Amino acid sequence: MNGNMPITIAIDGPSASGKSTVGELLAKRLGYLYFDTGVMYRAVTSVAMRRGIPLTDEQRVSEMARKLQIDVLPATVNDGRQNTILADGEDITQELRSGDIDANVSLVSSYPQVREAMVERQRQIASRGRVVMIGRDIGTVVLPGADLKIYLDGTVECRAERRFKENRARGDQTAYDEVLRLMKRRDELDMGRVTSPLRPAPDACIVDTTTLSVREVLKAIEDHWK
Repeated sequence: MNGNMPITIAIDGPSASGKSTVGELLAKRLGYLYFDTGVMYRAVTSVAMRRGIPLTDEQRVSEMARKLQIDVLPATVNDGRQNTILADGEDITQELRSGDIDANVSLVSSYPQVREAMVERQRQIASRGRVVMIGRDIGTVVLPGADLKIYLDGTVECRAERRFKENRARGDQTAYDEVLRLMKRRDELDMGRVTSPLRPAPDACIVDTTTLSVREVLKAIEDHWK
């Protein structure tokens, strides 16, 4: 990429559309901070489950989220992680991609007070500039003034296959049919929630990653910026 560089880059899209892979590579290429905002909602979900807080109890989950200290750091362990996630000082990174979290994070992230608390922290990080931030409402809610907005998409079957393979690589034996069912449900919740629904920003570049390689997706982003 040449010329004036985007200071803030927002990448949105549904589960397993390629946001994490593309966002991390783009951040490394530019020397920017890579920040997956979804880990914050996963951390809230994980800690609530640990503490025995019913995830259907919106008030208790929201109160916990406001008090929970979540830190997102560069990877501190060479185990394939993209970042190290601390919740009240404890490293909870590896538990955040479990099937239980996948099945429940959309409910937790749909709570307005949880989103309000997380968005405030996300904007604080973005205010430093030079950041590639990924999530589901970055270009529409968190950073509506981002210099570059990308929306990655793909068929639900393709995305479920990617997640299934990721799970197997981590030792998670959840069957493909169940992964597909959970992903369809996740899409319904993300797109149908009242607060910050998943949708492309009006000025976002939409890239369908179903048949594209990572290199081709990065090329599409570069072409859009130019």
